[in-house]
Amino acid sequence: MAAQGFAEGQSVTRPPFFDREDYQYWKMRMECFIRGIDFDLWQVIEVGTTTITIVDKSKLSLNFKAKNYLCCTLSKREFSRISACKSTKEIWDKLQVTYEGTDKVNQTRIDILVLQYEQFKMLPNENITQMYNRFLSIVVGLSSLGKNLSDEETVKKILRSLTLSWTPKVTAIEEAHDLTKFSIDKLIGSLMAHEINMEPLSESSSKKKFTNALKVATAPSTSSSSSSKNTGSEDSDVDVVLSKLQKILKKKKNGSRRI
Repeated sequence: MAAQGFAEGQSVTRPPFFDREDYQYWKMRMECFIRGIDFDLWQVIEVGTTTITIVDKSKLSLNFKAKNYLCCTLSKREFSRISACKSTKEIWDKLQVTYEGTDKVNQTRIDILVLQYEQFKMLPNENITQMYNRFLSIVVGLSSLGKNLSDEETVKKILRSLTLSWTPKVTAIEEAHDLTKFSIDKLIGSLMAHEINMEPLSESSSKKKFTNALKVATAPSTSSSSSSKNTGSEDSDVDVVLSKLQKILKKKKNGSRRI
């Protein structure tokens, strides 16, 4: 049983099973598995055995050995699809066409991924890990279709894709490093370290903004209170004037009666 929090690793002695889901993943796993057992086996799968003669028993043996490994990874339905194939290369090519399509289909997929790569940008409120995971899915997709990108290309692309708040850090990296020799792993590590260092400053800035917003929110109530006091004072003055005026009118009225 796997330790808590960790998934079990897959067997190094049993080929990865293909269940018709995620062919690209299975293909890369299968290549690693075959090469790990015998490099010549992979040559038989990728290149084929068209040049061998009937007496070349070692190559024939490799062909059937590799074929057996491939067949062990397939479901009954998939085995029926390739059962008529004589060589391991035929099996491999048939699976490729079935799940990757023809060269034309592959090129269309490559074009779509290249467009996604060219338009890639870091999203607002996205951290470095989230951004890099999205970027990596595009790069791995291109690699599985035979289009590999160098570290220099991916490093420069990521630096161009960062948001404006990263501009000082981008400038510092470009000035401090030769990007033709700077690995993508070192770049991501540097960006993640900078992100962690900036977190306390970001929290401080957020608190300051909250405090300022609170002051603005309370300011109108103070003004309103002051205005209320002024209004009350004005009303009191008016009452005094009216009282005096009434007294004067009353005196005049009494005087006229005496006359």
